[in-house]
Amino acid sequence: MEQESAKKTCFTYELDGDQQEIMLGIMLTGNYRKREVPYSLWSIEGDHFNATLYSKEKHGRRKLCVQGSKAEDFVLFVLEPNVLGAATLGYETVLNPELVAPHGGSDESGKGDYFGPLVVCCAYTDEELSAKMQDMGVKDCKQMTDKAVLTVGAKLRNLLGPDRYAVVKLGPAAYNRLYAKMRNINRMLAWAHGTAIEELLEKRPGCDRVVVDQFAPTEATIRRALKTRGKAIDVEQRHKAESDIAVAAASVIARELFLRDMAKMSDEVFGPPAEGREAIPAGSSDPRVRSVAENMVSKNGAVWLMNHCKAHFQTTDKVLAACGKSRADLPPEGQVTSATAAQKERS
Repeated sequence: MEQESAKKTCFTYELDGDQQEIMLGIMLTGNYRKREVPYSLWSIEGDHFNATLYSKEKHGRRKLCVQGSKAEDFVLFVLEPNVLGAATLGYETVLNPELVAPHGGSDESGKGDYFGPLVVCCAYTDEELSAKMQDMGVKDCKQMTDKAVLTVGAKLRNLLGPDRYAVVKLGPAAYNRLYAKMRNINRMLAWAHGTAIEELLEKRPGCDRVVVDQFAPTEATIRRALKTRGKAIDVEQRHKAESDIAVAAASVIARELFLRDMAKMSDEVFGPPAEGREAIPAGSSDPRVRSVAENMVSKNGAVWLMNHCKAHFQTTDKVLAACGKSRADLPPEGQVTSATAAQKERS
């Protein structure tokens, strides 16, 4: 556990009015660079860390998030002696019990991947579950290897059982149909998060708070998508929300299920697993993404993309052009392209 603490790079505190004033003074007068962060009162960047004081106020308190490879130094040498007035490192859950109080967390995987599904998970935690999750090694899936995600994700789903997490998974075919209807990825994500939140609340009616990793420019996007139960609880949206243990758990489960679908697709495309066998590449910028897609379109026709890829990506146009085809060779839902930057901003 000591080794894990040494690697910690994200800290969250709730500051009262006096602490906020001191913190703002440090931010304004210290040798830091100001950052523009949505929904923040003030945000700074220092030496390998950043600190953000969010504007949302609850019972006179505001959240302060400190992140980065040297975040711990800032906490130890600036925040604790000057703002908090006490040693807190290692006692976060004692000083801020909300971190492990019963609540849910929602996150997604596959949004930026050309191949494979979009997976959204909403996971529940409480004090006992949070301790077990931390012992299990649950953290933001981006800080874990794929092998670790697969192992920890399976254990995590077993720990939570069917009643303490909910998943919305859109395979490529369903994803392409829904995108053709909504024509906006943020609205799709809002619908998926809203649906997962609603399903978790149906299983855990006593859950009155859910933290969501914010994906849209404004909070209104997901609030419009929340259903009856979701509108009745406190849904807290923030950037880098994976520092919350429930969101981290959701990120691990979503990523695990995404990777398992990608493994099945690799079996379909390249045959049974064997040493040295290729695998479907993740992401969208890897040159192998286009190579695999072009090879499969040449063998199976343009429609193959509809059941394996997110067709609205610009990658589709490049793949089709390389194969002497165009979007006219796809069904109607494959002829819809990604929203422009202006359209995304309006969402």
